[in-house]
Amino acid sequence: MRGWKLKRTAQCAKCPWRKDVDPHDIPNGYCETKHRALVDTIAVEGDLSNLFGPLRMMACHELEDAHCVGWLANQAGPGNNIGLRIRLHSCENADRIRLVGEQHETFEATLP
Repeated sequence: MRGWKLKRTAQCAKCPWRKDVDPHDIPNGYCETKHRALVDTIAVEGDLSNLFGPLRMMACHELEDAHCVGWLANQAGPGNNIGLRIRLHSCENADRIRLVGEQHETFEATLP
């Protein structure tokens, strides 16, 4: 599999996965309706349907066409998104992913 690179590796200041961010203060049109629609990007335990097909991802609200770094860290870690984990093996800069502060452990916690 050919290598690829993340456009962003550092978590942004207003990432909803950060516990110190109020999701209502996220810029660029971010709102509760858009946030709730992102539930489709969260891995479902035992569901392996994303292993070979397209991967639904949470995009960064600041940078066009980039993954949300908080989502990446969650889904590659406690979210146990197997399809994402497999894809990250060919990512040339996945080792540069950097989070800021405490993170929410679940998608549901990102919008209290």
